[in-house]
Amino acid sequence: MAGAERLYTPELLGLAVELAEWPLDEALHLQGSARSKSCGSTLDIGLDLDDAGRIADLGMRVRACAIGQAAAALFARAAKGRTSDEIADAGDAIARWLADGGDVPAWPDLALLSAARGYPARHGAIMLPWTAARDALCSVSPAR
Repeated sequence: MAGAERLYTPELLGLAVELAEWPLDEALHLQGSARSKSCGSTLDIGLDLDDAGRIADLGMRVRACAIGQAAAALFARAAKGRTSDEIADAGDAIARWLADGGDVPAWPDLALLSAARGYPARHGAIMLPWTAARDALCSVSPAR
């Protein structure tokens, strides 16, 4: 039980409540989704970009455990203003961190998920927002 207590901290559980700030809006122009193969959790995302190709608005529908919900909230907190390449690079860095360890990638407050690194069955849920955002952003033409 001590492991679960360290995994589900009050800070992590509090992040799930924040998801209400980013409801999915079907009117957002770019839509994507992701599903965790390990646990079945899903995340649908909608994005709008500004004229510079940076995320200007986002919304999500998250059907995931507390870990997946926390990851989604951390993503939403910091995604605005980022480009497709920045999202892809962050997702790659987080996937490497989950698999191999090392320093926590440079995404704000990601350290709150550090305890989940020791639970491989949760890794897919952690990756949901970055995977869904990539899915949404894949339809964007590269900048000229």
